Amino acid sequence: MTFAIHGLAVSRGIAIGRAVVVASSRMEVVHYFIRPDQVESEIQRARTARNAVIDELRRLQEEMPKDAPGELDALLDVHLMLLQDQALAEAIRNWISERLYNAEWALTTQLEIVSRQFDEMDDEYLRERKADLEQVVERILRHMKGAASPIAQAAPPLAPTGATPAASGQQLQLEGATETPLVLVAQDLSPADMLQFKSKVFAGFITAVGGKTSHTAIVARSMDIPAVVGARAASQLIRQDDWVIIDGNEGVVIVDPTPIILAEYGFRQRQTELERERLTRLRYTPSLTMDGQKVELLANIEQPSDGAAAVRAGAVGVGLFRTEFLFMGRSGNLPGEEEQYRAYREAIDGMQGMPVTIRTLDVGADKPLDKAQPKDYYLNPALGLRAIRWSLADPVMFRTQLRAILRAAAHGQIKLLFPMLAHRSEIEQTLAQLRQAQHELDVRGVAYGPVKLGAMIEIPAAALTVRSFLQYFDFLSIGTNDLIQYTLAIDRADETVAHLYDPMHPAVLRLVAEVIAAANAAGKEVCVCGEMAGDLSMTRLLLGLGLRSFSMHPAQILAVKQEVLRSDCSKLAPWAGEVLVSECPAQMLAP
Repeated sequence: MTFAIHGLAVSRGIAIGRAVVVASSRMEVVHYFIRPDQVESEIQRARTARNAVIDELRRLQEEMPKDAPGELDALLDVHLMLLQDQALAEAIRNWISERLYNAEWALTTQLEIVSRQFDEMDDEYLRERKADLEQVVERILRHMKGAASPIAQAAPPLAPTGATPAASGQQLQLEGATETPLVLVAQDLSPADMLQFKSKVFAGFITAVGGKTSHTAIVARSMDIPAVVGARAASQLIRQDDWVIIDGNEGVVIVDPTPIILAEYGFRQRQTELERERLTRLRYTPSLTMDGQKVELLANIEQPSDGAAAVRAGAVGVGLFRTEFLFMGRSGNLPGEEEQYRAYREAIDGMQGMPVTIRTLDVGADKPLDKAQPKDYYLNPALGLRAIRWSLADPVMFRTQLRAILRAAAHGQIKLLFPMLAHRSEIEQTLAQLRQAQHELDVRGVAYGPVKLGAMIEIPAAALTVRSFLQYFDFLSIGTNDLIQYTLAIDRADETVAHLYDPMHPAVLRLVAEVIAAANAAGKEVCVCGEMAGDLSMTRLLLGLGLRSFSMHPAQILAVKQEVLRSDCSKLAPWAGEVLVSECPAQMLAP
């Protein structure tokens, strides 16, 4: 039966495919595709873990005290029966051989399917056996986690030796069932999870939680893949292999569509592809407004290798390199100076001489360094130890990153950007750490290059005291995602208040306008690098406010360029002034 699930539209486009539901588990479970020649070894890995659990339970039974309750022995018998169930083993084998799932993914997928069958049973006793199955699966997963030998790589999650994680950037050869387009359905996806699937194995993403500027949404847009987040019932209502349509334009997910609906969305999908093809013709067109104003269109990137996509999209540089992705999922083993230096050097080389703006580590809130930390590790993560506060609290780690960036600057144009500054004392401490890092390189006799220094304006306090910032920095970058969050007191990753997250709120617009005006008056560069920069509905307003530098996901550059080419700044400036004093700016969005 066809039905629709409503969520938040966060990445435009239409995706049609079969659902791959990632089941929630109390343990951290990695998900990646294997190669066809690894199927037998992966099946054996699952079998070995299952047999180890069987041996463990039998040993427990043998060593059980004579006065132990009889129910305990019976419970172990139930678990052994589930472990030896050939239907369960065969299903896991099929997920591995037909879909090329890794063993953990196959196991949790089958758990989710069987769990639903238990939920639908009338007999209460049988329904309660679901908990037994969950406990058995958890035991197998623990054995797998202990037996797996990780590949030494920066991008999480780690995969067993010989596996091919989707984050490797290779074009995976997914045979058989994977010729059908797939869409991923999950309760939530961390930034690392999203990057794991960056090779576009999936045609689209659906998550039950998240907001328009949650990191899941941001990375989905950077991948140019249709996505809907905050679709609360998705992970419960969508079943494995259901046909699903993701309408990333309207924020709607259609499950089990009729042939007529499929045909309609297939037509829309083709129209979207044609529009993208038309936009590619603008790749080499200079970004000039109708009245001759030059507008700089830059790219936001997460990985050093993303530079190639930025160049293909026509970016004239990188306006934001989010370095935190180099640090995530390392289980405390943070990248050293040499590893970071190589990564920054790769980004510079990939941009072919164009400037690269590298932001120092910005962790905390929705970007914790280690997912193994308990959920209550941060009492109030958005307001706690994060971004520059984190770096200043760990000066050794901070200077390691600064030294790596300075060394990379000897090979190309680098701008150094510091996140979440708010106090003059923080600015002074940050610059002191930079001088110390330069001194340490001098003592070692290591070459390094000059860097322009910039500050992220993403806290209202920084926006209101921006003239003080301009005394210290060569350029400013407005991080509109956090600026909106902190101005409106809205958790941008919380779908329950997502409707209140409003980039057109008068207070937000006035802060953005004040920063742009102050920087222009001081003759300093200013760029918007938040999601507002890639929002086509905001392009003309920002131009009218005097912005001439936008940094966004590479996938958004050509569409924004088209808006720039159609704009006349001399006419937009008076209109933008009227928008600023309006009580309802959104109603005036179209000049």
